[in-house]
Amino acid sequence: MFGIRLPRMATIFLAGAFLLIAGLLAAMYLWLPKATLTITTGPNGGVAQRFISAFIATTEAAHPRIHFETVSVPDLGASAKALEERKVNIALARSDLPPPVNGQTLVILRRDVIAIVLPPGSPIENVGQLAGKTVAIPTSPVQKENSHALDLILSYFNVSPEAVKRVFLDPSQIGAALRSKRAAAVLAVGPIGPGQVVDTVAAVAKATRGTPSILDLDEAEAIAKRNPGFEEIDIPKGAFKGNPSIPDDDAKGVAVTYRFVVPTTMLNAVAGALARSILKTKAKLVELAPAANQIEAPDPDEKNPILPIHPGVAAYLASGDQSFFDSFQTYFYFIGILLSVVGSAIALTAGLFSNRKLRSDQENIFRLLTIGNEALTASSSELDALQQEFRTILESCVGNLAEGSTEAGQAAVSLAVDHARHSISQRRAALGRTSEPRDLDTGPAG
Repeated sequence: MFGIRLPRMATIFLAGAFLLIAGLLAAMYLWLPKATLTITTGPNGGVAQRFISAFIATTEAAHPRIHFETVSVPDLGASAKALEERKVNIALARSDLPPPVNGQTLVILRRDVIAIVLPPGSPIENVGQLAGKTVAIPTSPVQKENSHALDLILSYFNVSPEAVKRVFLDPSQIGAALRSKRAAAVLAVGPIGPGQVVDTVAAVAKATRGTPSILDLDEAEAIAKRNPGFEEIDIPKGAFKGNPSIPDDDAKGVAVTYRFVVPTTMLNAVAGALARSILKTKAKLVELAPAANQIEAPDPDEKNPILPIHPGVAAYLASGDQSFFDSFQTYFYFIGILLSVVGSAIALTAGLFSNRKLRSDQENIFRLLTIGNEALTASSSELDALQQEFRTILESCVGNLAEGSTEAGQAAVSLAVDHARHSISQRRAALGRTSEPRDLDTGPAG
């Protein structure tokens, strides 16, 4: 077509080379191992456990190369411990419980109000008046954690937790317990919307044939400051019942959050990708687990020391999708360079065993790759040493070229030189040197 006819052997060689490359790429795809992430399941039978199952199904469907392995834990404390002991990559945590020391927030799964529900006509007007009384707590997979939250609130008001008796009852028995004076109040923990608080209010209203009330915590802001695992929350009028409205006016309260937490050592790119996947697939998650409609991104400006946002998630939220994908370009650059060098090295090895400079070229290639990788984290003095070694290898490469190094060898060496040069220059810029960058192209002329 272009007036060029390749010799028959050259044509066969090129066709074979293309087939070999295609075969290698296919094998890499088929044999490439899946990325396996371990995740705690949360307490057995809890709402969070159903959400985690939906999250795993949705993520694996969208990303076939990602596989999750679940780790069963008896409670939320054990979930945090599993992350702390590096047994899992992702753990379910609740903000009012002791956090894993190495944990940072990926996403907020739900925000639950801690509500003290009172029967109609209750004389209790503040938390201090619960001393000597009995509080009913609906049975649930997190009843122990809910009781602990009550301990924290009581302690703020200088009420000993031992002074308030607890009785754990099936939700169907809660209303009868208040009607019979077996309990003076109910501690319910749930979202503003369908959940345990709404169900408790309905049960008490039905059993007492009256209008229950929610104990207003005017000190909510101070409680949250003393216990950073709590958040101050505004409870709007009618949040838990519309007619008559419960509460009957806007009220103050405290809330806890359930979160996915990851270790501080997780790469920023990985944490950002996981957060993006969860937030972008929220609609699909809701179809499988309605509780997923409460998922929200953590606040990048939140200064709370308890479970701070992971920097990779903060970077994604601050930059958006386009900048997030741009951040991967550096990774792809180095991967491309390495694949190109390896491909050239394979071609060099396959066809040129007789070349007496082959071993020297290969040693130079792999050392240049190593220099490039080491340069990315080198100190200023280490970088100077790497640059000097780079010059020495460059002189050797030029000498081999002068003595007849093959074209395939030249291509591989050239890519490796570019990789090392780029890494050293990038690290110099990162170290913020004020002097002019050194000329990395200085070396013997070919």
